[in-house]
Amino acid sequence: MEDDRNLQEAIRYNLVAEGYEVFVAGDGEKALAIARANQPDLLVLDLMLPGMGGIEVCSALRREGSSAAVIMLTARDSEADRVAGLETGADDYVVKPFSMRELLARVTAQLRRTAMLNSSAASVETDIIEAGGLRIDRAARQVLLGGGEVDLRPREFDLLAFLAARPGRVYSRDQLLQEVWGFDYSGDTRTVDVHVRWLRLKIEDDPSSPVRLQTVRGVGYRFSA
Repeated sequence: MEDDRNLQEAIRYNLVAEGYEVFVAGDGEKALAIARANQPDLLVLDLMLPGMGGIEVCSALRREGSSAAVIMLTARDSEADRVAGLETGADDYVVKPFSMRELLARVTAQLRRTAMLNSSAASVETDIIEAGGLRIDRAARQVLLGGGEVDLRPREFDLLAFLAARPGRVYSRDQLLQEVWGFDYSGDTRTVDVHVRWLRLKIEDDPSSPVRLQTVRGVGYRFSA
C-alpha cells in the first residue's frame, strides 16, 4: 500500500516475481478495504498514505483483531515515528530509500515468523504458561493477571510469552529480536526496550520497580517467576 506509483509498481513487480499474490492501493481507505476483504498474511504500508495514513490503517486492523504482519515504509527516520508505528502494532520499519533486496528479505522473515507462530498454535490444543501470577494461554493468545485480562498488542504478547516460558534465563536485545521478531534485525535494538516498557506498564504493580520483567544490566532482560 504505497502512494508513489513508481515505488508501488516496483514493490508489486518484485513481490510477484517472488511468487506472492499482491494487492495494491494508493490510499489508506482502499488499503483498509482490501485488507478486510482479502485477509492478507502481510501488509507493506506507507506511513504517509493519502487520506488515512499507514499508522491509522494498522491501528484499525489491530483493533479488529488482525494478526497480519505489518511492515511500515517511511521517508522519516526519527525515533518518534518509529515508536508511533510500533505502538499501533507494526512489526518492522523500513526507511526510504531502501533496496528492494532488503525489503524482500524482511517480507520473507516476517512471513516465516507468522508461519512458525501459526504452526505452533495449531500443534497443541492448549499451551498454558503460569508464572509470576500470570496465566498465559498461547493458543488463545490471552493473558490473565489477578483474574482480569491484560490487553496486549500482538508483539507484546509474543515477547511476554517467550520470556515467561523460560523464567530466569537472560536474553540480550539481539537474541530477543531474533527469537521474537523472527529475524536478525538490522535496525535499532531499542525496539525491544520500547516493548518491555509497554509490558511493564501492564503487568507490573510498580513499573518503575519491575518484579516480573527484570533488566539485567549490560546484558538484557529476563522473566522472574
